[in-house]
Amino acid sequence: MQITTDIKPVTFLKANAAMLLDQINDTRRPVIITQNGEPKAVLQDPKSYEEMRNALGLLKLLAQGEEEVRSGRVSEQDAVFRRLEEQLNSRP
Repeated sequence: MQITTDIKPVTFLKANAAMLLDQINDTRRPVIITQNGEPKAVLQDPKSYEEMRNALGLLKLLAQGEEEVRSGRVSEQDAVFRRLEEQLNSRP
């Protein structure tokens, strides 16, 4: 992040919204919006936002899987595939 270009006060956003949106979409760098000197919001292009949400979803699944392994809630691979085959074969 480039501090001087990626942190803007809310008044800058109000006066330059279109230009700021162009910058965000061109650079794919988020911009932090401040109000009274405090960070209040982050503007981000849609593609970067979607990629971030997907990455967070995968990390959440990994964390859940690790917790299941630590808790001993695991199954043998052969048993899992056998159950899946049975479920698929029992469908109408």
